[in-house]
Amino acid sequence: MNNESQIFGIRAIIEAITSGKTIDKLFVQKGLQGELSRELMSLIKKNGITFSYVPVEKLNRLTKKNHQGVVAHISPIDFHELENLVITVVESGETPLFLILDQLSDVRNFGAIIRTAECTGVHGIIIQKKGGAPVSADTIKTSAGAVFNIPICKVDHIKDAMFYLQGSGIQVVAATEKASEPIYNTNLTNPIAIIMGSEGKGISSSVLKLVDQQAKLPMYGEIGSLNVSVACGVFLYEVIRQRL
Repeated sequence: MNNESQIFGIRAIIEAITSGKTIDKLFVQKGLQGELSRELMSLIKKNGITFSYVPVEKLNRLTKKNHQGVVAHISPIDFHELENLVITVVESGETPLFLILDQLSDVRNFGAIIRTAECTGVHGIIIQKKGGAPVSADTIKTSAGAVFNIPICKVDHIKDAMFYLQGSGIQVVAATEKASEPIYNTNLTNPIAIIMGSEGKGISSSVLKLVDQQAKLPMYGEIGSLNVSVACGVFLYEVIRQRL
């Protein structure tokens, strides 16, 4: 855990949550008692924060300080509200280009994607609050600092984000090997959001049913799929090629 973004102590973590900080990881000592700890647990559940019950030995390994039974890891960036970002982009007159990551789990892939997205003019990256890779020190390093230059939105549900984008005139295009058409036959000059799936499972079937278009990359080798960050780069540069 990166000590620069580590906080500990019940009161400190309560303050972090109430001030709107994004908690990436939260470890709570098993059997924690007391009125203040009950206040913390109520706040955690109210805000839908994922946490793990751990033995005190785990917390002692994370910090030598008086942790009071709780240690948390705060995201190093501030996340954007999707609705506000979409309105800003649409009103700017530029052709919207968003990226949706469905349960991407590897922090280095995440960082590489952020770097390519920043280089290709993506207006914002949309991730789900639960289940995806956090913005960690490894993410920041792999992104070469690009994580600080591109808006990232955390949403409760990918599907709700898709409905909002579609309602705002932005088509959702799925990058999937299940598509019948290659990317080169797909019109990417309109306002679009490209959705990339997780490393192991790809885009979830329930999400795939809601997209406007599906597109795939031609594959000629023995291996059936590309690394997700590489595939994402190919998709984004095809958008650039078509829009130039």
